[in-house]
Amino acid sequence: MEYNFRSDNESQADSRILEALIQANSNSAFAYGTDTYTTQLDRLFSDLFETNVVAIPVSTGTSANSIALASVTPPWGAVYCARDAHVYCDEGGAPEFYGNGLRLIPVPGDNGRFNAAQLAATVSANQGHGVHSYAPASVTLTQSTEAGTVYESADIAAICEVASAQGMVTHMDGARFGNAVASLGCTPAQCTWKAGIDMLSFGATKNGCVSAEALLLFNRPELRDRVERLRKRGGHLLSKMRYASAQLQAYIDDDLWLQLAANANRQAATFAAAVDNHPEARLEYPVQANEVFVRWHVEGFERLAQLGMQFLLMPGQDDLARLVFSHNTPDQETAGLCQALEAVV
Repeated sequence: MEYNFRSDNESQADSRILEALIQANSNSAFAYGTDTYTTQLDRLFSDLFETNVVAIPVSTGTSANSIALASVTPPWGAVYCARDAHVYCDEGGAPEFYGNGLRLIPVPGDNGRFNAAQLAATVSANQGHGVHSYAPASVTLTQSTEAGTVYESADIAAICEVASAQGMVTHMDGARFGNAVASLGCTPAQCTWKAGIDMLSFGATKNGCVSAEALLLFNRPELRDRVERLRKRGGHLLSKMRYASAQLQAYIDDDLWLQLAANANRQAATFAAAVDNHPEARLEYPVQANEVFVRWHVEGFERLAQLGMQFLLMPGQDDLARLVFSHNTPDQETAGLCQALEAVV
């Protein structure tokens, strides 16, 4: 028996999402986002976030992030991000491509996060030479982070305050936003626009959907035309948009997204407790969402793999592994992983 903890990108779609796709397929519909599923998204997301929201469906998180940053950052502008942020390390230059040469500047931090003071210091260190310097234009946070940690709402508000003082727009990469909200126990509004976030890449694919994401604009309707034109020019205006939008509707209906994320987080917490009790393996970062990073010796990981556990070793670090728990990870698989870990000493 093999259990897959490699990535939530590899998990199956939730059955309720597939049911929504079947329903959307029951008849023809207008194309390019003029269907009834898509035209309802603004209202539905506005209800969810308790404010006026423009919802722009796309098929990938990379397109959501890149379109968002390019829409508010000129080619001579800088985007400040965590040094291990997805936009900086894992999007193949897409933000720079969409932004015609915008600059990504990493901010140092710990456990996948940076704080307001670290942002202020980095901005200060990267300006001061007038037109010779990249102009500070935007800040992007990842929630939950690439280290599996979560920004508290107060920390987000402090970062947004620094950004606002510099005239920067704030964006959140929410590829695992559901996991973060489920962990924090707050409302979606409290850790986004109420804390000062202007734009959110609202992820759904990692948490049970099939190539469905949304770029959300909070109280910024003036950006809609620019964002939609960037989406079209970048090849992400889907002709059969209803299939993405129907998924998003089902995903947020009755808080399905939070139910799915809560299971992933719970499984991760169970395994984290097993690592804490292990005599050799240790946790690399606090476990606050659905990713667990384990520091251990090579032989231990090799033995774990031989027992049928699938996971990823971090590039260049064969003593550090990432295990990701999904919306549909069952209790018995997590229990099997914990038992395999206990057996290897």
